[in-house]
Amino acid sequence: MDITPLQLSILTLCALLTGFSKTGMPTLGLFVAAIMAGFFPVRESVGLITPILITGDIIAIMYYRKAVVWKHLLSLLPWVLVGLVLGFLVLGRIHDRPLSILLGAIVLSLLLLHSFKERVEKAASVSLSSSPLFNNGLGVLAGFTTMVGNAAGSIMSIYLLSKGMNKTLFVGTNAFFFFIVNVAKVPFTASIGLITADSLLLNAWMIPAVAAGAYIGIKLLPHIPQKTFQALVLILAGIGGLKLLLF
Repeated sequence: MDITPLQLSILTLCALLTGFSKTGMPTLGLFVAAIMAGFFPVRESVGLITPILITGDIIAIMYYRKAVVWKHLLSLLPWVLVGLVLGFLVLGRIHDRPLSILLGAIVLSLLLLHSFKERVEKAASVSLSSSPLFNNGLGVLAGFTTMVGNAAGSIMSIYLLSKGMNKTLFVGTNAFFFFIVNVAKVPFTASIGLITADSLLLNAWMIPAVAAGAYIGIKLLPHIPQKTFQALVLILAGIGGLKLLLF
């Protein structure tokens, strides 16, 4: 695989941030996806970063193995699979820039919906957090966006925040979810040549950076107040969405 020194540096930085996002600040993953899309073609970045994400997922689920709410996770997964298939069908039929704009628009639209959640619920006389349409729709969007651009972090964050989880359960449930989803993506991305022997060799060199980032996240998370954690999750998701939409 041909890669420039600048791209190698960016990939190493993204591996470090990926490890940190998996154990400390989940929506940082969307920011990583935006950085990758800025220095690599969007489609190729999916195959390059997926094994790095799985490495971070493994570290996170080992540490947070007891901090997972399975009922919220298992109800979402069938709809995520639908989204994965839809994303796979779209991935080979859309160019990088329209794809980036689409992802950014989805992320920012959901953040606006979350921000005005109470007003929407009052106007529609419905609780979004308990609405099958809302939850199942988030599952489809999570599968779709993670398939086409590794950008499901903010969607999953909105889903988990709507369930009122504390930060430890949030990170643990998020880690198990993305481990399952990222592993499920591998056959799809490999079948269209986005994961190759060369890319996997490059991924192997990124393992120390992922582990270092994960260690920082584990040590930092207990010191972040719950309200600050929730605010940072939404702010980072918004920055990532804007990056995808505008650049």
